[in-house]
Amino acid sequence: MTSQATPSAAKAAAAERRDQAVRAAVEQGLAGPDAPIVALLDTTGIRTGAAALRAAFAAVTDAPVLHAFAVKACPLVPVLRLLRAEGLGAEVASPGELALARAAGMTAADTVLDSPAKTPAELREALALGIAVNADNPQELARIDAFMTSAPSASPVGLRVNPQLGAGSIDALSTATATSKFGVKVAYELAEEINAAAGRRQVDTIDIGGGLPVNFGSDEETPTYASYARLLKEEVPGLFDGRYGLVTEFGRSLLAKHGTVLARVEYAKSSGGRPIAVTHAGVQIAARTVYAPASWPLRIAAYDAKGRPKTGPSVAQDIAGPACFAGDLLAENRPLPLLEQGDYTGVLDTGAYYFAHHYSYNSLAKPGVYGFTATAEGVRFATVRDPQPIEDLVAEAGGAHTDGLL
Repeated sequence: MTSQATPSAAKAAAAERRDQAVRAAVEQGLAGPDAPIVALLDTTGIRTGAAALRAAFAAVTDAPVLHAFAVKACPLVPVLRLLRAEGLGAEVASPGELALARAAGMTAADTVLDSPAKTPAELREALALGIAVNADNPQELARIDAFMTSAPSASPVGLRVNPQLGAGSIDALSTATATSKFGVKVAYELAEEINAAAGRRQVDTIDIGGGLPVNFGSDEETPTYASYARLLKEEVPGLFDGRYGLVTEFGRSLLAKHGTVLARVEYAKSSGGRPIAVTHAGVQIAARTVYAPASWPLRIAAYDAKGRPKTGPSVAQDIAGPACFAGDLLAENRPLPLLEQGDYTGVLDTGAYYFAHHYSYNSLAKPGVYGFTATAEGVRFATVRDPQPIEDLVAEAGGAHTDGLL
């Protein structure tokens, strides 16, 4: 007989692994004066999350389910490879994301192509490979029909349905609430209507998307995949009666809680009577938080110069980044043990859409990314992405064409 950890026990274990990893990163020289910012991924947490997703849907349906990870959430080949090993596929939205998924070993049968602006070349490649394509509009469907006529393909073809019945909490990022029961119900009812009109099983698979929110307020992982799947079955039971295969496209909810950006405090100063910790993590890794702090607040953990959780009375202070504008702040007036020069900040819940979506303000280099496994015997790190060399920055900035405008 096996037993699962309670939510509180799982939360405590994740926090302990994170603290172990931070301490080990400093002790092993992964973080320090010459590496003032690094990103850490908890591979145990990722594996556990992937297993929870598979189990949640297996508990409510016997139909085949493809869990296609939204590559945009963390476009790093070793991460995709890990998720593939855990039984997940990939949802891609560009030639670049498709290339990353293929480099990670994702098969055509485990890949879904979504994008509102697919070029003829993208569509031809996907159809030639047999990748599932979700068409965005009638013009794209006509284009696919033409390609199928000249070169028949085994690719499943779907149509993206936007119920337009609501908005998410952040208007700029809303896709009519993919997690809404209304959106799923509309997709299911439309599939039923199409099949009835066609007199056959024309629609055999429903892609319900992703979009499950993340709790950025604590280490608790809520909502859970299990509760989400149960709620869907209660609201749309026909979706789970075995007649339809399912596809999900979760991204943020799979990775966010398992990433930490560790940044060294380069200077500790005071301005206007408020302490300011100047660190190496700012707008380049958390543009959304810097530019829209009310919508994208992040938790900050304080560590001392040896990577140990910092103790002491809480002091309201600003956590600043390295970019040269006043608003480059990850937290403002945040109560934390007073940070000093040489300490570290841990920027939590950054496993998705943060360190893998670099913003090249001030030509700041991309940090190294390392996966970690923490056990009672110690912490083992594996390189996911090397720190970006300055030479690469020069090359990206047209270094090979120095005289091009002369």
